[in-house]
Amino acid sequence: MLTDTTREKLKTVSTATLSTALFKRGLRNQFIQDVRPLKHKGRNMVGEAFTLRYIPAREDLNRIEVFQNRAHPQRKAVEECPPGAVFVIDSRKNPRAASAGSILVTRLMVRGVAGIVTDGGFRDSPDIAELAIPAYHNRPSAPTNLTHHQALDINVPIGCGDVPVWPGDVVVGDGEGVIVVPAHLADEIADEAVEMTAFEDFVTEEVLKGRSILGLYPATEDRTKADFAAWRAAKGR
Repeated sequence: MLTDTTREKLKTVSTATLSTALFKRGLRNQFIQDVRPLKHKGRNMVGEAFTLRYIPAREDLNRIEVFQNRAHPQRKAVEECPPGAVFVIDSRKNPRAASAGSILVTRLMVRGVAGIVTDGGFRDSPDIAELAIPAYHNRPSAPTNLTHHQALDINVPIGCGDVPVWPGDVVVGDGEGVIVVPAHLADEIADEAVEMTAFEDFVTEEVLKGRSILGLYPATEDRTKADFAAWRAAKGR
């Protein structure tokens, strides 16, 4: 379960840094492909994955009348996604129809959901971009989801942008995109990423002063390690 401490740590690190930490553990395919923020909110999106799976629509089963069913999987998922979670949609990398629109995303926001991600597209995307909730998609898509997507399963393992996502995995989004951290690794990845970020901030300051990256990045010289320790003490990090 995602702790408040780990959540706060993950709000301070980049998806790039998390990618490197995951790569060290042999995980190379955790950054969701072809998904970007509609409008970066200046803060990280962090939460446990709550999923929705679409399959290709079959026309006789996916008529407009299906929305009259209060148990329709898309509508049901919007009402069941827990506060603090990230709603992740498997749209099979198909943005020809919307995964959701502004009303449903607004409902998620009001319910306290931490964000929404789809490897498809959103309709009403200019309106969604102005909402407080972080939202990530492939591209705008005006047609209703019914034209190409049939909502089927709620909170099951899915694929989103070529990344496997299990319910409860920790989803982090920043200005570049979205990465998925396996739930059992979240605490240690967060700790390591915070340490990596501190070192990279130190390195950036040194490079801006004109220092060579050789021996600095990575830290292969004793001088670098001593300088970093002094920097940390001075910065309180």
